Amino acid sequence: MPLIALTGGIASGKSTIARRLAEHGASIVDADATVRELQQPGQPVFDAIVREFGAGVVAADGSLDRAALGAMVFADPDRLAALNAIVHPAVKQETQRRFEAARAADPDAIVVYDVPLLREARGTGEWDLVVVAHAPADERIQRMVSDRGMTREDAAARVANQASDEERLALADVVIDTSGTIDDTIRQADDLWERLRS
Repeated sequence: MPLIALTGGIASGKSTIARRLAEHGASIVDADATVRELQQPGQPVFDAIVREFGAGVVAADGSLDRAALGAMVFADPDRLAALNAIVHPAVKQETQRRFEAARAADPDAIVVYDVPLLREARGTGEWDLVVVAHAPADERIQRMVSDRGMTREDAAARVANQASDEERLALADVVIDTSGTIDDTIRQADDLWERLRS
């Protein structure tokens, strides 16, 4: 069972690639979705975050106020490190369980781990292939401003808190250039799938 890491900075088009690979039959394990599940009220990760960051990160409905938490950590490397120390080990354990479940369900499955923070959270030892979705930082900032309604300053801060383009590209076995059209990205994802199948 090939285990593929698919990574890319925020607004890099990584999710588009993951969706296309899923359409072809890949089993996708989504790091962000896993984080959201682990951060639900009643989960140990949720409780640990509230203990560390205070009641200000709990929304009126009792869920995690991700925007409030983000505002606390994205401008403060020490607070971000504290959050990562809570979240990353739990995510690693849960995603490992999901990889094993996919393998048990289909020993021939191609499993794709959709993970924005591969270098920061996981390292590169266990992957058969590391695929990087890449668009230049300036372009990704512009996408966040136009597509997500973020301010340029907020978008730039998010990019600055992730691995640099150079650090991410240094991990890559395959680079999918997402700076063109969506059709260009899809075509490259299709080519990748053919390579994985062969």
